[in-house]
Amino acid sequence: MSRARSLMIQGTGSNVGKSMLVAGLCRAARNRGLVVRPFKPQNMSNNAAVAADGGEIGRAQALQALACGVAASVHMNPVLLKPESETGSAVIVQGKRLTTLRARDYAALKPQLMAAVGESFARLRQGADLVLVEGAGSPAEINLRAGDIANMGFAAAHDVPVVLAGDIDRGGVIAQIVGTQAVLDASDRALIAGFLVNKFRGDPRLFDAGYAAIEAHTGWRGFGVLPWFPQAHALPAEDALDLRSGGAGGYHIAVPALSRIANFDDLDPLMAEPGLRITMVRAGQPLPGDADLVLIPGSKATIADLAYFRAQGWDVDLAAHIRRGGHVLGICGGYQMLGREIADPEGVEGAPGAVAGLGLLDVRTTMHTAKRVSEVEAVHIASGARVQGYEIHIGQTTGADCARPVFTVGGVAEGASSANRQIAGSYLHGMFTQDAFRHAWLAAQGVAGAAEYGAGVEAALEALAAHIEAHLDVDALLAAAS
Repeated sequence: MSRARSLMIQGTGSNVGKSMLVAGLCRAARNRGLVVRPFKPQNMSNNAAVAADGGEIGRAQALQALACGVAASVHMNPVLLKPESETGSAVIVQGKRLTTLRARDYAALKPQLMAAVGESFARLRQGADLVLVEGAGSPAEINLRAGDIANMGFAAAHDVPVVLAGDIDRGGVIAQIVGTQAVLDASDRALIAGFLVNKFRGDPRLFDAGYAAIEAHTGWRGFGVLPWFPQAHALPAEDALDLRSGGAGGYHIAVPALSRIANFDDLDPLMAEPGLRITMVRAGQPLPGDADLVLIPGSKATIADLAYFRAQGWDVDLAAHIRRGGHVLGICGGYQMLGREIADPEGVEGAPGAVAGLGLLDVRTTMHTAKRVSEVEAVHIASGARVQGYEIHIGQTTGADCARPVFTVGGVAEGASSANRQIAGSYLHGMFTQDAFRHAWLAAQGVAGAAEYGAGVEAALEALAAHIEAHLDVDALLAAAS
């Protein structure tokens, strides 16, 4: 078996475009005939995907796997941190929940995690030509360098060359890159093969002098300036901060932006539909009075987000929405919130106890430590459409309204609906990804579905690869891998 060469894309900060750069390079390398795999040692995100080999990984790595033309694996993102509060996160290792830790306690676990990271990286390198690695945050955070598994600590341990990406859109890109070099120690600086500049708006030649200044100050070679990619909206968002309202269609969907919103890729196919208007409702804003549907998304901390929901006054807005005849759909954590009660006798989400739900469905949820993480095939009862989706949740929901399920999974009823079908809930993520179901569901709302979502994502990945080939020195990038 061959042992793949590797190259790591690190950034001068968070949200500089590392995930998209890796996805585009993965597709570009695949188009050149290479067997390529994505890898991110450590990710922090509540937007998870279920991998084909079982377990959960960051959604960005699932998209990168798609760019490579391969099934997603838990080894593509061996450490996933899922924030549950301002100070603590669930730690997912090779797809399975290991523990929940406060940030200050995480460092003690890193040596154990580095072993898992190394094992997963070694697995991916077998039989591939190239592994493209994505960093996390920034190597300039030298206060986190000791025990690091996400950036230079990983690169040094596995002798992986690094390309540093700066984000010119946020300003100060010269200082971003030059400043990063200034704070790195000599051994880490030696790992950097060069830099690139991302998200330039306008004519890239206007930055020639700045580009030359970076080369002069750092001594690093540049791999190019990548203009803003206009089709980025067609690719699944990794960060909840990237979720934006959009569309100008006649059917209006309001989505409360929960503080621990999770698996919000459920929204991406709806964003692609021209007949819809999506409003992301932020803290302090009311649910819009003209909404046809309020979609309550998934949450990493359902009980805490239920309190957050009420703190915004959205429970009052939702009651008014229902009195006006509006519909409600809850997915996963949103489904749990719609019930009469959420019980947490084992203290999975905090102190043991129970809280009243919104009381809109006659169901009750009991939290358990056991977590369901599974790809599923479902049948939509109303339309008969088949749906490929996934479940990723703790808790079991039962009650009278489960007698009116939304789907069947393996012949077993799933989800619940009110007697008048105005309110519904389901654990099934990814339901809107399939065009046939989404179009049937939209038709029931009086909306003509038009988007071909999967084909649109594929077209965007091809366009991204072409964009990267046109503006970056891909030959030199691939040559830098070792």
